[in-house]
Amino acid sequence: MTPPASIADREHDHAPIASAVVAWFADAARPLPWRAADVSAWAVLVSEFMLQQTQVARVQPRWEEWMRRWPTPADLAAAPPGEAVRMWDRLGYPRRALWLHRAATEIVERHGGRVPRDLDALLALQGVGPYTARAVAAFAFGDRHPVVDTNTRRVLARAIDGRPDAGPPSSRRDLEAMAAVLPDDPAEARAFNAAAMELGATVCVARAPRCDACPIAGRCAWRAAGHPASDAPRRPRQARFAGSDREARGLVMRELRAAHRPVPREDLEPVVPDDRLGRALTTLVADGLAVHSHGGYALPGS
Repeated sequence: MTPPASIADREHDHAPIASAVVAWFADAARPLPWRAADVSAWAVLVSEFMLQQTQVARVQPRWEEWMRRWPTPADLAAAPPGEAVRMWDRLGYPRRALWLHRAATEIVERHGGRVPRDLDALLALQGVGPYTARAVAAFAFGDRHPVVDTNTRRVLARAIDGRPDAGPPSSRRDLEAMAAVLPDDPAEARAFNAAAMELGATVCVARAPRCDACPIAGRCAWRAAGHPASDAPRRPRQARFAGSDREARGLVMRELRAAHRPVPREDLEPVVPDDRLGRALTTLVADGLAVHSHGGYALPGS
């Protein structure tokens, strides 16, 4: 079997692929509030923090409540960090709430309360990595930057390289692959960044892709090759949540979010009645998500 063409060999196909995906996105895009034309750069930044490893359906109501309470970085920076953790509720990975609070403080202190546009300035904010910085620059400011998430990587691997999956991530390789397809026009580039993610999230999904609904099925190298199966090793199953230290941390955090005073350890023992409680408290304090105060435990700054 002839191997699929490389990205460079198929460069002439890139413009039609991008155009078709952007045209599809115009009608198929989910009406997510952070995609609104008049949304602020701060609103985009908050959405990107929340969407890390968290499903859109869980993020949207939390994002809407967050933006009502803290519509600007200054509003969040003026609140205690524990309130950010409390508002984060059960989105998971609650250190993101602390990082977002710190980023808001840095935006106020360094940038007059306005989210910066420059990539290096964005990268200097707490909790902002290369993906988030590029996403904010592209989606909030319309700058032409390749933005690559897991869904985008899968779309490019299949449509351009004819592979069933993208394999291990590589920032350099992934950004080069996206840059090769990205339209020159900044507005089209912004649309394609979002459209490729949407296509991977809703149509070109990891399992059971909906090729019949794909706008680039006729140009997809993977489909043309007969949908070769993946030879990547199966990902190991995540350890059980029930009975784990992760569960213990979550139970303790639930009690601290519900309380507005320090919670004595003895009040937490019925919630986590074994030796996991000690480990949970130790790691939560080490992560800055809890503080030992007045004989009990509380959210930071509470």
